[in-house]
Amino acid sequence: MSTKIFINLPVKDLNRSISFFTELGFSFNPQFTNDKGTCLIIGENINAMLLVEEFYATFTHKEICNAQTTSEVLLSISLETREKVDEIMAKVVSAGGTEYMEAKDYGWMYQRTFLDADGHHWEVFYMDESKIPTQS
Repeated sequence: MSTKIFINLPVKDLNRSISFFTELGFSFNPQFTNDKGTCLIIGENINAMLLVEEFYATFTHKEICNAQTTSEVLLSISLETREKVDEIMAKVVSAGGTEYMEAKDYGWMYQRTFLDADGHHWEVFYMDESKIPTQS
């Protein structure tokens, strides 16, 4: 089995989270979905476990932060084109998410930022690696 990453995020309303990410065009792994959580498929080897807060709390002794007021993680997803970045942001707003920061265009990278229904901070970006400035 190849290495996979599973990001775990607490959510207040699982059905609302599923609906939000479905509207963005993501799918879920039914093998890892029940009333306590679901597995959001981000890429071939990248997944986010969206876990209801009560279930998430069984994996930690720490207090669950309020993602509306505290930053716990920045999640970034690369997309194929600048247009795809703008397309997903239109879906974010339509699905009830919030555009969090103004778009940033670095010439070689274009990035936009949103908050999901639980306040988790996501970035979607397009990067042309052939245009990354060299460091001297």
